[in-house]
Amino acid sequence: MFSFFKKKEAEKDTVTVMKACVSGRTIPVEELDDGVFSAGIMGKGIAIVPSSEVIVAPCSGEISAVMEDSRHAVGLRLDNGAELLIHEGLDTVMLNGEGFELFVKEGDRVKAGDRLIRFDTRLIESRGLNPACVFLVTNSDAYPDVQFKIGMDVTANETVIAEF
Repeated sequence: MFSFFKKKEAEKDTVTVMKACVSGRTIPVEELDDGVFSAGIMGKGIAIVPSSEVIVAPCSGEISAVMEDSRHAVGLRLDNGAELLIHEGLDTVMLNGEGFELFVKEGDRVKAGDRLIRFDTRLIESRGLNPACVFLVTNSDAYPDVQFKIGMDVTANETVIAEF
């Protein structure tokens, strides 16, 4: 019986890759014109210029934060301790949730590919906002070896975009 629990704990620590949370093209977060994400203030990461409108979990973990009013961002705590922020669009908080649908709540356990957020790219762009999806490891100081893959086309829940 104790070996069962040990096996479960060992499985929790095996997160070594993160897959694309949305289909599109990866770009360096430094290319964003926002002053916060591009400066690395909130952690290291990348951005994905989306070609689809559903954000999925990049790997297993627990939803650690949800922007319930604006529905544009979620936090995810991975089993290896890494903390992610998935933020749809720049300045999209100003939409007050219009054009967004949230599928999770804080404390939910998710696995790779589970739906997190649906968004309306046309609405975001019609308001003059950038629809790039920001994907950050917010405690990246604790994970200095995390490598992000930029400059490639990615498919949600298929293409590896980061490795520990």
